[in-house]
Amino acid sequence: MKKRDRLNYIGKQVVLTGVVTIKDLAEQLGVSTMTIRRDLQDLAREGVLTLIPGGAVLKRESNMINEQEYAITKAQTYMTKEKIKICQKAASFVQEGDTIVIDTGSTTEHLPKFIPQNTRLTIICYCLNTLLSVYTHSKGSQIIFPGGYFHDNTLMFESPEGISLIRKVRANKAFISAAGVEEELGVTCANLYEVDVKRAVIESSDTKFLLVDSSKFGKVTTAYFADLKEFDVVITDAGIPEKYRKILAKLGIQYYIV
Repeated sequence: MKKRDRLNYIGKQVVLTGVVTIKDLAEQLGVSTMTIRRDLQDLAREGVLTLIPGGAVLKRESNMINEQEYAITKAQTYMTKEKIKICQKAASFVQEGDTIVIDTGSTTEHLPKFIPQNTRLTIICYCLNTLLSVYTHSKGSQIIFPGGYFHDNTLMFESPEGISLIRKVRANKAFISAAGVEEELGVTCANLYEVDVKRAVIESSDTKFLLVDSSKFGKVTTAYFADLKEFDVVITDAGIPEKYRKILAKLGIQYYIV
């Protein structure tokens, strides 16, 4: 593959997933890690990405993003390190033989990267970026992709038929994202079309994990989909307000701070 082709591929990957690693790119492109390091340095100079140890993340306000559209790629540039740590912790709860659901979102998409590749799982997902990550990092797993209408602002697919399929499956663990978590007004997301899918996941799963960075607490967005007490486990970062630590403890919700 020519250098410009590699750069185009890497640019698309970092826009799609928010974060790339040198090791994964070297394996995907069949080149040395030194070649990938030089490619990432070139893209950093072009203003596409920001270098981090072992890889790169999408640069905030990258010129590869259309500023007029809300995109998951914009959310991916915010609190990326915290989101990665949240998913590292979440992955530690995944066990051999589990059936898991990975919800839409800029946090949950990182989860497949931290599940050992030889873990045999059934994974339900319904977002393009998550599907690609699952395919790349969990090749030994069975994938269920409900499908439906594509929403390009979240990369999510949804349809009545897809929701019906989710309701027919029983998951051990569901890893769910949110755009807002508020004491009285509950757990919310940005788009009304997400609600029925999230409700189907909650109602079809045993242990419900809420994966949210600390900026989501005290925030309310458009679409309500659950009460906080419906979740069994919350994983967040150290910026969570003390008020919400007390609320989680009062509700008897197990929580982890990374």
